[in-house]
This record gives sequence, C-alpha cells and structure tokens, in this order.
Amino acid sequence: MSISLTWEAEADLVVVGGGVAGLTAARTASLRGLRVLTLSKGGATDTSTQYAQGGIAVVAPHGDSVESHVQDTVIAGAGLCDPDAVRSIVEGGQHAVAALTDLGAVFDHGRDGEVSRTREGGHSTRRIIHAGGDATGAEVQRALNAAGLPVLFGAAVIEIVTGPDGVRGVIAVSDKGFGMVHAPAVLLATGGLGQLYACSTNPPGATADGIALALRAGAVVADLEFLQFHPTVLFTPGGVGRRPLISEAVRGEGAILVDSQGNSVTAGVHPRGDLAPRDVVSRAIAARMHELGTDHVYLDGRAIAGFEERFPTITASCLAVGIDPRVDLIPVAPAAHYQCGGVVTDTSGRTTVPGLYAAGEVARTGLHGANRLASNSLLEGLVVGERAGAAAAERRGRAERIPADTHFGVAELPRADRKLLQELMSEHAAVVRDGDGLRGAVLRLVGLISGGEADESAEVRADDPAAVIRDLEDAALTLAARALLLAAAARTESRGCHTRSDHPDPREEQRHSIGVRLGAYGRPQLITDGSAMTPSWRDAVPAAH
Repeated sequence: MSISLTWEAEADLVVVGGGVAGLTAARTASLRGLRVLTLSKGGATDTSTQYAQGGIAVVAPHGDSVESHVQDTVIAGAGLCDPDAVRSIVEGGQHAVAALTDLGAVFDHGRDGEVSRTREGGHSTRRIIHAGGDATGAEVQRALNAAGLPVLFGAAVIEIVTGPDGVRGVIAVSDKGFGMVHAPAVLLATGGLGQLYACSTNPPGATADGIALALRAGAVVADLEFLQFHPTVLFTPGGVGRRPLISEAVRGEGAILVDSQGNSVTAGVHPRGDLAPRDVVSRAIAARMHELGTDHVYLDGRAIAGFEERFPTITASCLAVGIDPRVDLIPVAPAAHYQCGGVVTDTSGRTTVPGLYAAGEVARTGLHGANRLASNSLLEGLVVGERAGAAAAERRGRAERIPADTHFGVAELPRADRKLLQELMSEHAAVVRDGDGLRGAVLRLVGLISGGEADESAEVRADDPAAVIRDLEDAALTLAARALLLAAAARTESRGCHTRSDHPDPREEQRHSIGVRLGAYGRPQLITDGSAMTPSWRDAVPAAH
C-alpha cells in the first residue's frame, strides 16, 4: 500500500520516546547545538518513567562505594553482566543525579537534612534515593518536562530509514498524517514490552516499538528472554492490564511476604530473605502459589510506622480496591515488569547500525545481565541518555536525505490479535517456562499472525492515525514475541529471571548472551557469532564526550 506524505521535517537527531532516557538525551544534544525533534506517541506523562516508584540507585557518600554497587549489580545479573559497562554506568550516577537536581528535581530528605536513602532487594546497603515517598518516577518526569524541551506528542515512528552510511531519518505518523523526517541520527528511548503479557506494571504504550524498529533497521537485540517479573504487584481477582506495583522499598522498610497460612514465603530460599533479588523472590512466590493452589500471596507491612506518609501512592492504590495497608495484608503476585535485554548498545547508546542509538529500557548495555538490580533502571536512563545525546553529535553533517521513492513497507507488518498474544505469552513465557510450552507457543503464534505465515500482510489504515498506531503496536508486539520465544527456547538452562522447569540449573556453556537479528522474509534468527553483537563502527568515529 502506498502512503501520501503530508508533512516533512529535518533534524540532526530524532529522539523517539518522552521518558527519562529520551528527554535526557534530547536536552544534552540540544545543549550541544543539535537540532532535535522528539516524538512521543503518548502524552507528557504516558511513560514508564512516570510509574517508577522505588527510586534511583546511586552510590551513597558514606558507607558505600562504586565497587559495592558494581558487585551487587553483577551478582543480580547472574553471570551475564558486562562488568566494565556496569562500572561505567554506576560511576556516572552521582553526576546524573546532580544534573537532574539542577533541573529542579526534588528528592526526599530526612530529619538530618540529608537525602533519604532506602534499601531494596539485592542491594547490600541503603543507596536508593526517592521522591514523594514512592513517586520518584513522577518527579523525574516532572522535572524533565519542566525543562521545556519541544516534543511532538501523539506521533509514532513507522520505520527507520537507512542507507550505505547508516541512518537517514524516519517515517512517522501523527494527527497531521504521515511525515518524513530527514536526520542522520535516531535515538530509540521507547521503553519496554510489558504489554506482551495480560498483567503488567507497564503503561499501555509499552508495546516493544523500539525492539521492532531496531530489528527492521538491521540492528541486533539480545537477552530478550530475560524479562523481569516484579514479585509484588497488587493482586485483584480478574485484574488485567497495567497493575499497580507494591515497591520493593516496602520490604526494604520491613514488610514481610507470607502465604495464605501465614508462613514466610522466602525463609530458607536466600540469605537475604524477602530482600533477595527479584528473580529469586518471584520464583519463590510462584512455587508457593503452585504448592498451595492459590493465585496470590500477601505482603504484611502493618508494622511499618507512618506507612501512608512513606508510601502515599501505594496506599492510594490499595485503598482504591478496599485494602488498608495499615491494618490489612496486601494481596500480591508476580507480573511482567522490566525487560533486562534489548537493542545491543555500548554505554553511550551506539547500536550496530551507524547513526542509530538506544537508551533506557529498550537498550541492552550490559548493565543488567540476566536480571536487573532494583532501581538501576532510572540510573541507566539518566546516565546513558546523557551520553547518547552527546554521542549523536558524531553524526552531525552526515545528512543523506531519504529518497522520495523509498518503499516504506507499511503494509507488510505481520501481527497477531493482541489479547490472544497476551494470553499465549502469559501461559507459556512467564515466571516459569518449559521447552514444550515454548515450542508450542512458537507454533501457536504462527497461527495467530494475520493471514498466516504464507501471507504476512496486514493493511494499515492510512486515514486513521490512531488505528495506524494501534496496528504498529500489534506488529511490534508480534515481532518481539517471536524473538523472545526463539531466545527462550534456545536457552536450555535457568539463569536470572529466565527459569526453565525442565532445565532448573545454570549451564556454564550457556553463560553468554543470545542475540537475534532479522533474517530472510523478516523472520527473527539467532546469532551464533558473538562478534556480530558489538557496535564496532564506533571505533571509526571520534569520541563525542
């Protein structure tokens, strides 16, 4: 299907996404004199950043160290972290937070006047700074929005256009219709893929857009099988869609996990008990629910003094469903939360495609490995977002306009029904998986794709931008599901937040990342050559920061 372009623009950098990583990158690039166009398919607060509760993990000035934070991160990452990347990002934390504070972000302070810090699962000390009690992401988003960066809301990228020299720009859709943006650099900061599952902590826009765009542009993704399930999400019977999470900081302040019989869920499972890494706690909860035949456990925070002042957002979410956390046990269960893998980048956001950058949850920098350490996400978005914005300057002056006769492939995006896809992934690719279920899911997904594998086409409705965006989201979720299932089936071990009941132990020979790229006919294929996952083109350009 051909489309008619109704608008056109030029920029030095197109930022796709309006959360912490995207706006941090846009601001950094703008301060370096780049013309930046930021596109966000939602509104000013329709981001995953907005919903982040816990805080930002950053080395405390006393009783803490970079090495301690690095060690905690690497342990949580279960053998797949890149230690150099971890150290680089952790070292950038204090500068990133200082820059955010300079923008007007206000963090909570204790009675001594110092910034308050809490402890979360997997951390050896109290290093998590927070804002509004449990509304850190909302405060980060507010401060970045207040910086006044121009953002085109309600605009989604259809395709990243590349040429022999790398990125040439993007094709996008907005309420003005289809548009073409000529730019030598594009930064993906689109968030995660939580909407692959029926129940998630992610907002409705977390539909794997960046993963799909990167794959179709020729980039490599890795570690997609490592999807973190937050262990304590507010449970309500029949609840689907975005569910409120009960921050790990609640356990950090003393709450305990108990089952329906009042017994500890994590006793004897891990030395840190309820403050073990998230994958450990999620598995413990899943195992206890299976053992007792229940669909949730409980979080007991009744002993926390001033619960409603420390956790106002959580209190409001609980009260909305008739639970008073000051006197009631909070029903909780694991739900899809955060992707640990993504588009392969270095610690400045460079991908394997010249001119294409990625930062935030959509990127795989090597920080998280097989399991993310709590509150390292906002840290990564701030640090890598700033570096990617600076690195984009290396593409200044490399403009190659998008040819007018370029075929955009809008009508050739296979997609499955979203509800059926979510049910499939929730059943076969959730906290605990097995080979038969994963292989069956792959075959079932083939059948769900519109038109079947023999005719992978689904017409995009050009006269309705909202419908176009919805179709693009469904296509992105479908592609991401295929890549995730392929990697999960290939990883015949349990590691981090990837648990195989038929392969319960880690295998040393699988202590490596699994990469995926698009092969013939746009089908995901595994990468067996590890060198293909390195953004080696970066060596040919000067450092930008």
